[in-house]
Amino acid sequence: MEVFHSDRLSERDFDQILSVLRAGGVIGFPTDTAYGLGADPFNEAAVDRIFEIKGRAETKPILLIVSSRSMVEQVAQPNAIFERVADAFWPGPLTVILPAAPHVPRKITAGGSTIALRLPAAPFATELARRLGKPLTATSANRSDGPATVTAAEVRAQLGDSLEILIDGGRLPARSGSSLLDLTADPPVLLREGPISFGRLQEFFEGRLRRPVA
Repeated sequence: MEVFHSDRLSERDFDQILSVLRAGGVIGFPTDTAYGLGADPFNEAAVDRIFEIKGRAETKPILLIVSSRSMVEQVAQPNAIFERVADAFWPGPLTVILPAAPHVPRKITAGGSTIALRLPAAPFATELARRLGKPLTATSANRSDGPATVTAAEVRAQLGDSLEILIDGGRLPARSGSSLLDLTADPPVLLREGPISFGRLQEFFEGRLRRPVA
């Protein structure tokens, strides 16, 4: 496994990372919450490797990150409420669930009809997706039964040398995942509270926000 540092990447380094992703490789990289596992979501073998590396059940969908709001349309069918939410909270640690586009691989959605997307406030992550020209997987870089990772050393401790490349972005600020908001429901449902709190979102939606039914 080759290790790069996000604050001193050359054009040649970016070319090498992109080459690995296009060939079906899996990388570890920093986001604005925990470290994530990056792969081409349209490469079935690469997605299979993510499940294998994490020990993750294929019944669980995989989060994607985008480099811009326009990239959302490659994999999802955005609605009017999404535009308002994106105006207020993107880029940032908020993952939104939208109707998936018909061509999205079933392993990404776990066979469902929705997809989870985020535009992180993480320059390396968004630049990588921009250069790749498509969304990038960003499921957490840990074993499914392990804690989220906030340093490159923690990624290596849990996943060993199972990745082709690890991008060291230093210690990240949040061990918890992003807030997870389902925009396919009316009213919207906050499935997971993270850096963006229920109270803040409740205020944004003027009281029209729900928690999951127990």
